[in-house]
Amino acid sequence: MYRGRPDSQKDPRGYGANLRQCTRWEKDPRAKVVWRTLRYPQNWPQEKEEEKGIDVALAIDFVTMAVRGEYDVGGIMSTDTDLKPALEAVAEMGGNPYPRAEVAAWSTPEQHSRRLSIPGRRLWCHWLAENDYRAVADPTDYTLR
Repeated sequence: MYRGRPDSQKDPRGYGANLRQCTRWEKDPRAKVVWRTLRYPQNWPQEKEEEKGIDVALAIDFVTMAVRGEYDVGGIMSTDTDLKPALEAVAEMGGNPYPRAEVAAWSTPEQHSRRLSIPGRRLWCHWLAENDYRAVADPTDYTLR
């Protein structure tokens, strides 16, 4: 999981909730959380804080792990087009047979959501429905502790 983390000085409550959530997630040995402190604009809190560098961290890991042979199939679930170069790099490795780049996106009975793609190349897309979301949803309110 790649995500931003509130600054402990600017948002102690959000920082604590984020830390508790990530700590819980990482109790699962299959999970790893990569985080970067959120960027706060000068007129914060009137202007919202932003995740910065998360897409770059994910892209670097996606490609580095493929080169090292740390996965057979790597999947990215995001609509952030900044990740396309990483998908292209892994896809160019040939996937013959591994590593292979794939994507995931949300789907409803009415329509599929946007997904990452590479022009001229077919990427397998794992279309996930509401029941998939509910199977992994974490309903815990981490701000209450």
